[in-house]
Amino acid sequence: MIQFDIPNPDGQLNADIWQKINHKTKPVGALGMLENIAAQICRIQQTLSPRLLAPNIIVFAADHGIANEGVSQYPPEVTRQMVLNFRAGGAAINVFCRQNGIALTIVDAGVKGGFDDWKDTVFPGTAFVSQSIAPGTKNFAHEPAMSLDECETAVKKGAETMRKVSQTGCNVAGFGEMGIGNTSSAAMLMHKFTGIALHDCVGKGTGLDESGLARKLGVLQKAAEKHPSAQTPMEILATFGGFEIVQICGAMLQAAQNRMVVLVDGFIATAALLAACKFYPQVLDYCIFCHQSDENGHRRMLEFLQVRPVLNLNMRLGEGTGCALAYPIIQASVNFMNNMASFESAGVSR
Repeated sequence: MIQFDIPNPDGQLNADIWQKINHKTKPVGALGMLENIAAQICRIQQTLSPRLLAPNIIVFAADHGIANEGVSQYPPEVTRQMVLNFRAGGAAINVFCRQNGIALTIVDAGVKGGFDDWKDTVFPGTAFVSQSIAPGTKNFAHEPAMSLDECETAVKKGAETMRKVSQTGCNVAGFGEMGIGNTSSAAMLMHKFTGIALHDCVGKGTGLDESGLARKLGVLQKAAEKHPSAQTPMEILATFGGFEIVQICGAMLQAAQNRMVVLVDGFIATAALLAACKFYPQVLDYCIFCHQSDENGHRRMLEFLQVRPVLNLNMRLGEGTGCALAYPIIQASVNFMNNMASFESAGVSR
């Protein structure tokens, strides 16, 4: 396993942070969650004057062998088709990133078919990174999704992508994903890392009906029984993970090492974070949870982590869309911290 050096944000500034927040021209606590976000970013950056620079949302894409078990409403080839849509600028994440001035990076972490014949067709403002581990994972209903070596390589590749993004001056990064079948992978990781009953972790994904949901749960229950030897975090990640999920895990750990603000999207991205926390629990201090997904299980994930999401819009799209939509609110927390007058400077009586 690649080693990371993730510092615990120093709490010595905390009193000064809240002194500054509470002396703004407002009643104490009147800006609610914005105040907590501002304080967190100040702790991450170790400053009373935080800045958000060159925001970037990184969408990792990969195929899943478990999709062959009929656990998704969509066929596996949709993964590659959607990546082409990202590259052409036509997906929801493209729209929301353009709206909010956020750079977008698309990563092929393991998509069947590859993209060698599409190298010159990337929408302006969108970067494309090819670092496929393999053309999709194996079917964990029958065998581990990947080897331990492949899992470690995926962690390293995710970290490498994050290092390159940080070299652009980025200090705030969001994480999204695309991969037909990946809610099954995320549900298994949630179950294994939290101990929450599997039926509370499994949801409808891309829109399964009740019979489809029952089939999905049955497939995953049998898969859980098939792999009793997966015990360590790396073994669990290799057995049930996806290449995009593992690369997100590595990228999040690298972002925390770089003292970056980590924007966590929905169900799948939070599953990647659960894995990251098993390796380095302090990564949680760098994370802002952008929304509560409508996918069954995400609320319980957030409760397990004891965190509060910025938004709850009944979304379950993935792609990092929750990060893009929450970003202006996160930006507002930094702006009030830096630009709102204090009682003293405004001459307002307390």
